[in-house]
Amino acid sequence: MEFHGGPAQHPLPPLSRNALNWRAMTAGDLDAVASIAAVGFPDHFEGRDCFENRLALNPEGCFVLAGKEGPPRGYLVAYPWSADAAPALNVLIDAIPDDASVIYLHDLAIDPAVRGGGWSRSIVERLAHEARAAGWPALALVAVNDAAAFWERHGFVAIDSPSVAEKLAGYGPDARYMVRALGISPASPPSYS
Repeated sequence: MEFHGGPAQHPLPPLSRNALNWRAMTAGDLDAVASIAAVGFPDHFEGRDCFENRLALNPEGCFVLAGKEGPPRGYLVAYPWSADAAPALNVLIDAIPDDASVIYLHDLAIDPAVRGGGWSRSIVERLAHEARAAGWPALALVAVNDAAAFWERHGFVAIDSPSVAEKLAGYGPDARYMVRALGISPASPPSYS
């Protein structure tokens, strides 16, 4: 999902764009991540426990955009998942599926106060590079909030099929399942155990 929301509910103090960097998410970031998600996805609520679950599930795919001081200003959460599928919103996951064959980009959100700095492109490209290096053939996501055009600019293509459409019912009428191929044979995703 991608954040396309209005102004932040709690404006943050000014911060030099140069002072921000993507880094690994920690448990100490979860309150800020949940707050950013609440602003970015008011119609697609996911609680702090959902982000805590995803961080425990795949810490290598969880990042925050932050400065040396102050709260995170954005986040990205991704993990291995089954192709042509999306987990239900705000549901805890017990384990990575045995048939995981893509990296699922669960969420990307940037605080409105720092949007426009190329932050989305840099972390999506980092995720794509790391997934490709690990042998994953594709990234997949569900675009909401009319964000399909945004994701197309990041190399994703909408997959329209009745079976995928049924799985997206809980995401709203504008939801689109999208995939970005990484140039690796789909027969060779890494094992995940």
